[in-house]
Amino acid sequence: MRITSALVDPALLDLPWSTPLEQWPAEHLVALPQGISRHVVRFVRLGGYVYAVKETGERVAEREYDLLRALERIDFPSVQAVAIVADRESDSGEPLDPVLITRHLQFSLPYRALFSHTLRPETMGRLLDALAALLVRMHLTGFFWGDCSLSNTLFRRDAGAFAAYLVDAETGALRNGLSNGQRGEDLEIARVNIFGEALDLQAAGLLHDSIDPEVVCEEVVQRYERLWHEITYEQQVERDARHDIEGRIRRLNEMGFDVAEVAMSTIGNGRYLIRPKVVDAGYHHRRLLRLTGLDAEENQARKLLNDLDAYRAESDLTDEQQAAHRWLTEVFEPVVRAVPAHLRRKLEPQELFAQIIEHKWLLSERAGRDVGMRHAVQSFLTEELVHRPDEQAVLGVEIPAPR
Repeated sequence: MRITSALVDPALLDLPWSTPLEQWPAEHLVALPQGISRHVVRFVRLGGYVYAVKETGERVAEREYDLLRALERIDFPSVQAVAIVADRESDSGEPLDPVLITRHLQFSLPYRALFSHTLRPETMGRLLDALAALLVRMHLTGFFWGDCSLSNTLFRRDAGAFAAYLVDAETGALRNGLSNGQRGEDLEIARVNIFGEALDLQAAGLLHDSIDPEVVCEEVVQRYERLWHEITYEQQVERDARHDIEGRIRRLNEMGFDVAEVAMSTIGNGRYLIRPKVVDAGYHHRRLLRLTGLDAEENQARKLLNDLDAYRAESDLTDEQQAAHRWLTEVFEPVVRAVPAHLRRKLEPQELFAQIIEHKWLLSERAGRDVGMRHAVQSFLTEELVHRPDEQAVLGVEIPAPR
């Protein structure tokens, strides 16, 4: 047996590597929902974390391991590669397939778990938005997926929306850039795969009657194309219309994308042709991380930053870093600490705070005045959070809290 690992954990050696993965005893396994896979996949717990173990070919495992490590280095939303275990043999000396080990993404669910009850059309729309945004971000990065599907994606809650993460990269390729033809091929693969998955859900009675599988697969492509156009189109502006350029950059920032530079060229008649170079998503995520150290999804970060900016204005603080420190210690952390221990696994702290902000706004609208954070927190805990399923109830197992 040979282990190539980014994780120094001797517990890897204790797993039953001489046994085919599908025969691993239950004592080593964690029961988690998973999407459809062409490979045998099992979940195990090591050192306080949960890992996915997938049997595959050695070259495929090495290629996917390298790709996932490359994506991790550029902070792309994907699972984290941990190790490859190769040269496995059974007790009788028979060769066994190598395995790829990745770290399970906490508070995430495969699409079939989200469809365990019939999903409403608006929730389906949010899933499609998340998948389309993942594809756009992927193509901006120069990554060709080659097998885009709901099954190869994990979803995390993101302040009323979803954030999508790539799970399976074995057919992918990371390049300097993608042609329109390569992007089109990826979209066509996505269209076919998602159509089949939607038909499967429909046959199982898990698709709302108003949702048409053909419409679902077309909508992913349409949402992708709208977002891609907004990010990449060339815009004509007047020579003195600087505010148009600034407005375009602000809109892209609001959508969560960073702009590295703006290319401008004259086209006559006192007009410019401008095209921003969008480097990546995560504008709000990175700003929140820089100011507070909080690692949040993009929509969560946007809501938290709005609250931080409001606190800064109300406190009349000119220094942004000072305001962020005080907001973290005087607002965010007291809210998180107010949650009783038995309720803390229902939502991760950033999602909890984002939902409390929304709850506070609704209560204030009804009351016609600002009800205050303390009242909003207690109301959310007793009226909303207590009725939510625990994370272990959704996933079938208790997931360790982040360290």
